[in-house]
Amino acid sequence: MQIKATDTALLDWTGGSLAVGILEGETELSGDLAKLDQKLAGTISELIAEEEFEGKSGTTVVSRVGGQNPVRKIALVGLGKAEDLSIDSWRKAAAAIARIAKKESTLGISLAAKVESPSDAAQAITEAIILALHEDNRFKSEPESKEPKLETIELIGLAGQDQAIAKGSTIADGVILARELVNAPANEVTPVTMAQTAQQLAQDYGLELKILEESDCEQFEQGMGAYIGVGKASEIPPKFIHLTYKPKGTAKRKVAIVGKSLTFDSGGLNLKTGGSGIETMKMDMGGGAATLGAAKAIAQLKPEVEVHFICAATENMISGKAMHPGDILKAANGKTIEVNNTDAEGRLTLADALVYAEKLEVDAIVDLATLTGACVVALGNDIAGLWSTDDALAQEMKTAAESAGEKFWQLPMEEKYFEGLKSQIADMKNTGPRAGGSITAALFLKQFIKDTPWMHLDVAGPVWTDSASGINNKGATGFPVRTLVNWVSS
Repeated sequence: MQIKATDTALLDWTGGSLAVGILEGETELSGDLAKLDQKLAGTISELIAEEEFEGKSGTTVVSRVGGQNPVRKIALVGLGKAEDLSIDSWRKAAAAIARIAKKESTLGISLAAKVESPSDAAQAITEAIILALHEDNRFKSEPESKEPKLETIELIGLAGQDQAIAKGSTIADGVILARELVNAPANEVTPVTMAQTAQQLAQDYGLELKILEESDCEQFEQGMGAYIGVGKASEIPPKFIHLTYKPKGTAKRKVAIVGKSLTFDSGGLNLKTGGSGIETMKMDMGGGAATLGAAKAIAQLKPEVEVHFICAATENMISGKAMHPGDILKAANGKTIEVNNTDAEGRLTLADALVYAEKLEVDAIVDLATLTGACVVALGNDIAGLWSTDDALAQEMKTAAESAGEKFWQLPMEEKYFEGLKSQIADMKNTGPRAGGSITAALFLKQFIKDTPWMHLDVAGPVWTDSASGINNKGATGFPVRTLVNWVSS
C-alpha cells in the first residue's frame, strides 16, 4: 500500500473512491464541496439528506456514484464540531475511512482543508490508515480477508508533506511491532525470542545491544535478586535486554525507557485461577513490547537524543524452584523485599531494571508496565495512569500523549500510603492494602530511584482491546509507542 500526497485539486481527482470530511453542523454544502456535488449530479447532498448525516466525529456514510463520473464511490466522514478539532480528529476520521474503503484499489482523502499544521495532519492520517488496516494473521492457516486491499491512497490538499507521511509510516511500523509482540502467544514470544527481536533491531538499525544473562545479573551491584527471583521457576532463562540508540552528533539529552517484560505471568504460587484472565497473560510484556516498538521507530527517525531501551524479560511460572510467598529478595541497590504476593512480580523485575537504568546516568527515566488491575478499575480501559517525581517531566509526557491521541491521567504520589508496604522483617513488602493499589505500586518502584527525574506509566488498560475502534483492531493496541516517540523527539 502506498500513501502519497497529491497536488491534484479535489474537483479534478479521479479514482475508485473519494472520501471527504464534513464538520458537524456544516452539512449545507459550499465552495469546492458544492461544486463537487454538482459535478457528481447531487450525490453528496442526496446522501446527506437520505442518511441524515450530521458530521459527528467518526461517523461515515458511503454511496456509489452513477453515470460516467470519474469517481466510483463517494464517502463522507464526520470531523465533529469545529471548536473541538484536533490532530486526533484527523486520525479518527482517517481510520473510519480506511475501514469502509479497505476493499478499494484507490482512495482519495480530503480532510485537511482547515488544519493549521498540514504536516501534523499528514502524519496523523498516515498513522491512522496503516494502523486501522493492520491485520495480524500470522497464526491463521488462511487469512480472514481474501478481498483485494487498498493499493494507493492519495492525500488531497496535503502536497509537499512526503516527509510527514514517511514519519507517520515509520511510527506506525513501531506500533505494529509492539502489537505483534503482544498478540503472539507465550510459546512464540519468550525472553529468548524477545532478545532475538532486540538483536534484529540492533542489526537492522545500527543500535548498540547488550544482553545480560542470569550470571551477569547476579554480578550487577548487589545482585538483581528481585528480577532473578521472579524467573526462577521458568525453564526458559531470563534475558536482560539493553538496546541503545545514539545520535551521530552530540546528544541534547540522555534518557532511559524501561518496559515490564513478563512474557507470561501465571501468578506464580499465588496462581491466577479461572476467570482471572490467565489466558491473556501473554500481554504482560506490553510495556516491553512498546519499548522495542519505540526503539524501532526512534532508530529510524534519528532524534538528537540518546535513548536506552531496557527490558528485563522473564516468565513468572510454577515449579519446585518458584519463589514462595514470604520469601525475601534483595534488589541490586541492597533493599530487601518480602514477597507477600508472587503475582505482584512485575514491580520486582522493574525494581532491578530501574537501578540499572539510573547507573547509566541518564537525564530522565520512564518505566511503563501492565502493572495493576487497580489502575484499570480507577481509569478504565482507555486511560493509562501516570506518576512522576518531576513535574516538568510529567508535563512533557502529557504534551506528547495529547499529540499522539493517547490518554494518560496523573495520579498522586501519596507518600503516606507507603505505610501499607512496610514489612516487619524486610525493608518493604511487594504489595500493600487493596485500597490505592496502583499508587502503592508506584511508591514501591520509587524506592529504586535515587535522584534521577522518573516517571511511571501504568498501561494495564490501554494495551489491549476486545473490540475494534478508531485506529485499533481487536487485540493488542501498541499503546503507548506513539507517545514515547513524541516524547523523545520533542
